[in-house]
Amino acid sequence: MTLPILICRPGARGKALEHDLSTAGYAVETLEAMTLDAVAENAAMRHHWLNVDQFHKIVVVSPFAAECLAESLDRYWPQLPTGIDYYSVGSATAEVLHQRLGVRVRLPPSAAGEDTSEALLTLASLQQLDHQRILLVAGETGRPLLADTLSARGATVTRLAVYRRTLLTPPPTLERRLRTGNFRALIATSGELLEHLAKWCHQAALNQPLIVSSRRLATLAKTLGFRDIEVASGATPAALLATLAQACPPCGTDVDQGISIHKG
Repeated sequence: MTLPILICRPGARGKALEHDLSTAGYAVETLEAMTLDAVAENAAMRHHWLNVDQFHKIVVVSPFAAECLAESLDRYWPQLPTGIDYYSVGSATAEVLHQRLGVRVRLPPSAAGEDTSEALLTLASLQQLDHQRILLVAGETGRPLLADTLSARGATVTRLAVYRRTLLTPPPTLERRLRTGNFRALIATSGELLEHLAKWCHQAALNQPLIVSSRRLATLAKTLGFRDIEVASGATPAALLATLAQACPPCGTDVDQGISIHKG
């Protein structure tokens, strides 16, 4: 029986990753360990949406945050205000913003090699921020690095939590896979999820290949006890698939020639 690749990305991005891995020839199982839910709009949020033209920059931390932002701006701004610079931590978030809002989005420099908050903060336009008003669109929990650093550089930062993450206990069959290591590899792109799932990972699971999307996650994984850690060039399905293929070639692939073997 072919062992599955375990993925733990929630929502539509998880479905997209599952599709790409399956198309590449992998058996895939999704660890339903987190849900993403939009936060109900309150008076403070409405105030900021109505006055979004007062911000110089908008920084968006995830694709789901971008979806929530687009939904809100569509309600209040039939025509987007001009003069705002948009930033995103990763290319998937930028793609949502471009598709939904038609805006140009600034990304971490390609030389940084990763889609991370640290990489985004290296952009020249985010160094001197005196008298700049920045809207940070994010989830209810998360790292304070962006807000703290932008504030330290002189910006007035408003952080809007537009969605919440809810951690779930994996179903019994997948919990058992984590406990016994009965899988080919685990893919993780969230530190919060990785820490959550590590609670069920016993020795056998910690020895299985773990594909992560940044060096920061690799450092966290090492502290959690994972031993076979591979770092992808980013969190896109293509980047994760490329690293997975190196660590665990699809079944039926000739590793030396890279040619699928078909028995007739």
